[in-house]
Amino acid sequence: MAELERRTSAPDFWNDTNKARELLDQVARERDLLNPYDALLRRAEDAAVLIEMAAAESDPDLSSMAVAEAESEIEPLDRAVIAMELKSMLGGPVDRNNAFVTFHAGAGGTEACDWAAMLHRMIRRFCEKKEFKVEMLDYQDGEEAGLKSASLQVIGPYAYGYLKSERGVHRLVRISPYDSNKRRHTSFASVDVVAEIDDSIEIEILDADIRVDTFRSSGSGGQHVNKTDSAIRITHMPSGFVVSCQTQRSQHQNRAQAMKVLKSRLYELELDKKKREMDRFYGEKGDIAWGSQIRSYVLQPYTMAKDERTELKNSNVQAVLDGDLDLFVEAYLKKLRLAGSPTPGGEANGA
Repeated sequence: MAELERRTSAPDFWNDTNKARELLDQVARERDLLNPYDALLRRAEDAAVLIEMAAAESDPDLSSMAVAEAESEIEPLDRAVIAMELKSMLGGPVDRNNAFVTFHAGAGGTEACDWAAMLHRMIRRFCEKKEFKVEMLDYQDGEEAGLKSASLQVIGPYAYGYLKSERGVHRLVRISPYDSNKRRHTSFASVDVVAEIDDSIEIEILDADIRVDTFRSSGSGGQHVNKTDSAIRITHMPSGFVVSCQTQRSQHQNRAQAMKVLKSRLYELELDKKKREMDRFYGEKGDIAWGSQIRSYVLQPYTMAKDERTELKNSNVQAVLDGDLDLFVEAYLKKLRLAGSPTPGGEANGA
């Protein structure tokens, strides 16, 4: 760390701005790990002192008090160690970036739209637990309930690193609340996650390669619905990507945000091409249908959330749907690290 900081103080440090930014990013990543590590060491030392005091105390009451105090320190310390271990696995060059998250309902009408809305809520609750800021970019209501599609921008340190495990098709099995015969239904919805890229990464998009459509923003009415055609939909013909934004105040702002999302998606696509991992980019998501899911959530006849990639199971499905995703995120990152393979964003994952 001292050597890295010494290099940032060199007189010719900014001669190569790209290398300078890379070094500064590396310094920031190291600090993100070392500072919490030093704090954990101090807390562990304090807990060890309390344990020693308890062992040396001759008065049973005082000894019990010291033990209780030590135990109260150890539990949150364990949680902090787990959180730090998880962060140590977020070593990719874009893991620290913000993320764009897109939801799409699969085939199945109202049931699938409702499931997409449940996933939307799950991801937002997870982001709240991580204290990420979430901004809505686009939201298309389902015809009767739920949503057809939605896009979010998630802002916070390591937002992409924490969320990339959720990219893929998610499957729900339950007794449908929309079926008067109370039959069991299977529904599918997809989640796509890409890292927001900064301005230092140049992505060329030719005007001839895109089609820009404007439309009137949709919503619940009132001040949330624009009275002009300010919403933007951009179609990138070579890749087939379609992005839209309708939540900003003006057409210019919506276009700028939509272009940012498109550039981020094209960046990840290009990384995958370079690493010959195109099948990995969409292989995990595939069709929004049976056999392509990354995770299944069963509510009837039993309760179980199972990740098909890691084989991790959690019987507390309601907690998972309420955003308790840490176990799944950790298992996914561990699998990537053990496999020694690049993550879906094209970056090498390492501690």
